[in-house]
Amino acid sequence: MLSFIWPWVLILLPTPLIYRKFRRPIVSNIQALRSPALVAFADTDSVTSTSSLKSKIMLLLLSLCWILTLMALARPTYMGDPIALPSNGRDILLAVDISGSMEREDMLIQGRTVNRLLAVKAVVGDFVVQRKGDRLGLVLFGEKAYLQTPLTFDRETMQELLMEAQIGFAGNGTAIGDAIGISVKRLQERPADHRVLILLTDGSNNAGALQPSEAADLARRANVKIYTIGIGAERQEQRGLFGRSVINPSSDLDEQTLKNIAQTTGGSYFRARNPQELADIYNHLNEMEPIEQNAETIRPIATLYQWPLGIAFILSFIIFLANRSKGVMG
Repeated sequence: MLSFIWPWVLILLPTPLIYRKFRRPIVSNIQALRSPALVAFADTDSVTSTSSLKSKIMLLLLSLCWILTLMALARPTYMGDPIALPSNGRDILLAVDISGSMEREDMLIQGRTVNRLLAVKAVVGDFVVQRKGDRLGLVLFGEKAYLQTPLTFDRETMQELLMEAQIGFAGNGTAIGDAIGISVKRLQERPADHRVLILLTDGSNNAGALQPSEAADLARRANVKIYTIGIGAERQEQRGLFGRSVINPSSDLDEQTLKNIAQTTGGSYFRARNPQELADIYNHLNEMEPIEQNAETIRPIATLYQWPLGIAFILSFIIFLANRSKGVMG
């Protein structure tokens, strides 16, 4: 359906006609030189007819240019057919740790050792695609926490932004409390029984202004359920000066804090020691039953002002060239 944002602009359409009706004619005091002998040789009827035709064409072009310019100023828009949004689902924020420790290579995917963030991208990316009907958002955190993607039904864009996340973009610390805080702020405007946060980290809170316990209490009061995931292998061989040794690459993981966060908010804590366990966790989370929401529809709107404005510009250029050629010939 075609409509105008500022239709009142169209009341200016008759302005040129009003001007032509009430304008005063120019009085010329220049004496004309008349030569009856030369008039006889001139085809006055042909000249008058040609001049009249050109004047009519120019008047038509000017009128079209004026009409199209006003149409562009009125901001025409095309409103498409209503599109129903999914009427079920949850509002889920994914908070992903991108601190320096996520660069540790202790994850095995298809026989290749990769760092923790790459394993998260591989698993969480599939989870994002499968969550049809949910509004998804992405929070990235390191020393600072920030909202990368607001809640949206656009899962493809969400997945793409997740894949573009890089280690160290938010600093090398781990601000778990701040990540929860910014997530609660984004979720509190949504229906109370839809708010879910899935927080994934491989470390302990060592940065930020908000302590995890305080953030968990805020989440509880805002009815935000938090599922926490601790990622990282527990055994890894490494070479040293005296041969091979076995270390625990997840020694910095604060499991107790993650358990307390989940327990406080009514969620669950999961431990992912490898990509398969991480995939199993997200498969389990994917089985959460959707909750009915109020049906919503959107109507896509496309702006069209550029078309009449572009045609008006072309017509004005044609008028300019016609007047210039006329002046050159004169």
